Amino acid sequence: MKCLIVEDDFASRSILNRFLEDYFDCDTAVNGEEALQAFKKALEANRPYDLICMDIMMPNMDGQEALRHIREFEQLTGVAPGDEVKTIMTSSLNDPRTIMNSLYVGGAAAYLVKPVTKQRLELELRNMKLIA
Repeated sequence: MKCLIVEDDFASRSILNRFLEDYFDCDTAVNGEEALQAFKKALEANRPYDLICMDIMMPNMDGQEALRHIREFEQLTGVAPGDEVKTIMTSSLNDPRTIMNSLYVGGAAAYLVKPVTKQRLELELRNMKLIA
């Protein structure tokens, strides 16, 4: 399985990679623009990501905007509803408005407040049926 880790902070990106590398082949991006390009390239190559872990606050294009573009691209390319890439948004923001925007407006499968723990991440992956 493939995962895209989108995080502008090197330490956070490294931690997520360490947590996920036992389950996924992980690629990384440092902002939403890079994430969108990586996502499009993988989908067009018929090797889509199974999971995206995306920070919200990033330079150039934030995670919310990147996820919106990813969902639009999925629609344009005929990805069926329910087959969209599973996305976990990560952020230090713990306010209800940001969480609701991520889950209900953006279509994220989960929202994790930093610092992300391996146990919490694995729980979400189990809930999404990505790991046993």
